Amino acid sequence: MKLIRTLFLLLLVSPAALAEQSIETDRYIIHYNAFNSSIVAPEVAQRHNLLRSRYTAMLNIAVFEKQKDGSKQAIKAVLSGNVANLMQQTQQISFTPIKEDKALYYIGSFNFVNEEIMHVTIGVQPDPNQAATTIRFDQKFYTE
Repeated sequence: MKLIRTLFLLLLVSPAALAEQSIETDRYIIHYNAFNSSIVAPEVAQRHNLLRSRYTAMLNIAVFEKQKDGSKQAIKAVLSGNVANLMQQTQQISFTPIKEDKALYYIGSFNFVNEEIMHVTIGVQPDPNQAATTIRFDQKFYTE
């Protein structure tokens, strides 16, 4: 629950929160954001075995299935991703699921240098029988 609160507070008070976005399909809502890992509280990072560093960014992905009553439910998904800088140096991203109560998030990380623009590509596949939804965005990262 503390991770959920931390991520929620991050979205409210951090400039990185402006990068929080979502994609909606007919069945799913996918929330995603990227931020410098140094803003994650040390105890939260330790509890979930997450690397905190001035030069490490995190991707936070949450996938929800729309319910008939209008609500949404967190669901499992298969995620893949990579980031590339302007010189086309690419890093693969592996995602770790974090489940707390009814919440389910996927956290992935990658390295960057100060003021580096990263091209992020994420594949999100909630249904193994359907093609993945591709998310692409560019973001400039700063060391803290």
